[in-house]
Order: sequence, then C-alpha cells, then structure tokens
Amino acid sequence: MTANTTRWCVLIPCLNEEEAIQSVIESVLALGAAVIVIDDGSDDRTPEIVASLPVTLLRHAQRCGKGEALRHGFREALRQGFDAVLTMDGDGQHVAEDIPRIVAAAAGYPEHIVIGARLLDRAQQPKSRRRANAVADWGISWACAQPVADTQSGQRWYPRTAMELVNLSAEHFVFEAAILIAASREKKLGVVAVPIASRYHDTFRRSHFSPVRDVTRITTYTIGCVFHYGNVIASYRRSRARPLIVQDTNAS
Repeated sequence: MTANTTRWCVLIPCLNEEEAIQSVIESVLALGAAVIVIDDGSDDRTPEIVASLPVTLLRHAQRCGKGEALRHGFREALRQGFDAVLTMDGDGQHVAEDIPRIVAAAAGYPEHIVIGARLLDRAQQPKSRRRANAVADWGISWACAQPVADTQSGQRWYPRTAMELVNLSAEHFVFEAAILIAASREKKLGVVAVPIASRYHDTFRRSHFSPVRDVTRITTYTIGCVFHYGNVIASYRRSRARPLIVQDTNAS
C-alpha cells in the first residue's frame, strides 16, 4: 500500500494555541485532508475555535501531556479506519506546504516513518536547542539501531503499523521517542527524513517542552531501551550510518 492509495489524516495535538490554530487547520483543510485535533485541556479559546471548523475535535478535561494526546488521536484515527496519520503541532512551526512532500516520501517508502526534519535554515535554531537535539538524535538513533534525523520533530508520517503501538507506556514527550524506538526494533520499520525549515520566531508561543525535565525523561527512557534490546555495540554501529534523507519528492 502506498500513500497514494492510503487513507490518511492529519493529527494535531494542541494546548493553548488560540493565536495560530485556526490558520494551521485551515491551511491543512485547503489541501483536502481530514483533520483530527486533540485539545489537551486548553484554558484559552482553542477548543472554541477548533469546534467552529469541519474537523474531529477530541478534548481532555485536564492536561494529560503530549503523549496521551497523540495516543488518543491514534486510537480515533484507527477507529475511523485511517491507514496512516501525519502529525503536526498547532503553533505554526509546522506548515501545510510541507505535507505533500512528506506524503510523497511515504508513497516512495512504504512501511517507514517519515519525519519532517528541520535541516533547513538551521541558523534560526537557538544554539542550546540545536545541541540538545544533536544529543537526542545520537541517543535515540542508537536505541533504534538505525540513524534518525531530527528525532525531536513533531511533524511525522506514521503508517498503521506504527499507530498500532498506541499502548506503549511512555508519557509526555517521551512517547514520540518511544514510538520511534519500538517501531524500529519491534516492527522493523525504517525511518526517512524530508528536509523542512527550522522555524523559531518570537511570534510563536513559548514551547511546552522543558529542556531539563523532558530531556531527562527522554534520556532515561532511551538508555533503558539501549540495554533492553541488547547487542549494544552492533546497534551503535548501525546507528552511525548516514540517515535516509529524501531531498526531492514528487508531490504532484
């Protein structure tokens, strides 16, 4: 099954995104894609704005974290019969214009997770964030036993095989690392990167990602996985290959 025949939707977890969420959703709807939005306990106008648009809205009464938001969205996508989802954040850092290239890459690489990897305009990334992302890529690639570019990007294509890992016990931002690792190790999925622009502007709301708390959680989880799956040296060697990056895709 290719992305050209796959029934897929866009999945948007969000928390207090009243400034950007409408434009983000409308840009996706303009592509003709179905949209599922998971509101993770917003206390601003986000749910009201989303409810006015032709999308599926799932709401959490209180904040449960990004992991639970994605988990809820995966279950709904599976319930609705979608074969894949394309996730993106609701704050405007991911743009609909990149979606056709990601979908085209998925068509060329079935049974792969496709990551919109922030490899362009990297000078916009704060140096501290760039260093943290480099460390995360190094460790998570090792746990995956394959190279992964931009393991912290939230714009990803997940085929059904990956969505079926919905019951992984990881929470919060760790869930995104956990699903990469389990999909690589247990489902034998590959990972492809499509270069997208790095977008860090003052107009974006402050990230919900905590550099200390969440990096600690991800690091602890990743180290555990490295030893859990064994073959530590062989896994490291496989992780040091060049990441599979699709520079040009036919998105027509």
